[in-house]
Amino acid sequence: MSFKLGLTGSIGMGKSTTAGLFAEEGAEIWDADAAVHRLYAAGGAAVAPIAEAFPEALADGAVSRDALRRIIATRPEALKIIEGIVHPLVRADRDAFADKSRAEITVYDIPLLFETGAQSEMDMTACVYVPYEEQRRRVLERGTMSAADFEHILDKQMPIQDKLDRADFTIRTTDLETARADVHTVLEEIRKRL
Repeated sequence: MSFKLGLTGSIGMGKSTTAGLFAEEGAEIWDADAAVHRLYAAGGAAVAPIAEAFPEALADGAVSRDALRRIIATRPEALKIIEGIVHPLVRADRDAFADKSRAEITVYDIPLLFETGAQSEMDMTACVYVPYEEQRRRVLERGTMSAADFEHILDKQMPIQDKLDRADFTIRTTDLETARADVHTVLEEIRKRL
């Protein structure tokens, strides 16, 4: 049975990069966002139930994230319905991955780890962190959202301090060397326990 480390953080804090550092050290990675992409793709398990609830969310046989955003913006109840469809499917995808994992340590990259209660299925948890100013700079530098969009996402997420307080480990992602050193420390600590 593989050791399960839940990895979380907030938008723009370097979670994907950190997951890559764990992979370099031999951990297997399951990515919640990638699972959602698979579920929304043509033939994915979320397509039919979302089409039933929101036919306008489909484009070319797949779920359109842009259409979902528009639906959620105009219909406050839509988010709960979508989560009710998607969260169990994501969990099933994660469980199937866990059943196949043969790595000593598996890292579960889950943005909403604490919000969805998924931390209860992990052996330990880690949260990536950079100060707010750096986080904001990184997100806006991508050019994919406005400052208002960024603040709107932050308002919907659990405050980073709450995540840090709940996590077993903090991984500082101010630069690659610091993040790599923190990842190494986390893995050493886990391997001691194993």
